[in-house]
Amino acid sequence: MIFGKIDYINLLPLHIYLKKYPLPSGIKASFERKKGVPSKLNHALYKGKIDAALISSVESVKKKYHNLDLGICANKRVLSVLVEKKTANQKDSSSASSNALASILKQKGRVIIGDRALKLYLERPNSFIDLCELWYEKTNLPFVFARFSCTKHKTIYKKIFLPFAKSKIKIPNYILENYAKTRGIDKKDILFYLEKVIYYKLERKEKKALAKFTKAVRFQNKFKT
Repeated sequence: MIFGKIDYINLLPLHIYLKKYPLPSGIKASFERKKGVPSKLNHALYKGKIDAALISSVESVKKKYHNLDLGICANKRVLSVLVEKKTANQKDSSSASSNALASILKQKGRVIIGDRALKLYLERPNSFIDLCELWYEKTNLPFVFARFSCTKHKTIYKKIFLPFAKSKIKIPNYILENYAKTRGIDKKDILFYLEKVIYYKLERKEKKALAKFTKAVRFQNKFKT
């Protein structure tokens, strides 16, 4: 089992959960070695360098993947997937889904995701467009930014990961303080983001949103030259 890890604040509760989960130390160590941004893990999973990861939702629909009803979701706003106003068009190399969403929503400017985006939004909210907020205005649906996908060991991963979505994860204060210091984001803002903005369980609305997004991406790609 080789699981690829995204080291963003939005997956901090999952990292705490996995540290406490009774797994062999060798498997836990492999989680720490295989870190990367979503786009890097997309490539690693596709090439067989890892066998599971939370990858960009736009990539997770490929036939070779087995998916769990677990991902990175947000409803009405996300605060960490943005387009900066009054800037030149620029994709964020870290995320395929966010770039595709910006294109579908016809937003011009620099795409920024992750902890850096969250920090910037908290500092200058009026300088950015929250892509999840705009998606909700147009569809009345949440958005799925990443999804747990694997190429093998689905039964084992399902046993390990699915209980996480129903768990109430308490983040130790020393870990919270470390993230606040290294990411430059106040602890209360991190907790608000994790408790009120991000969630992980894919249910009917999330699957409907993902199907709608996938259809829009395919339609757009069909007419690209």
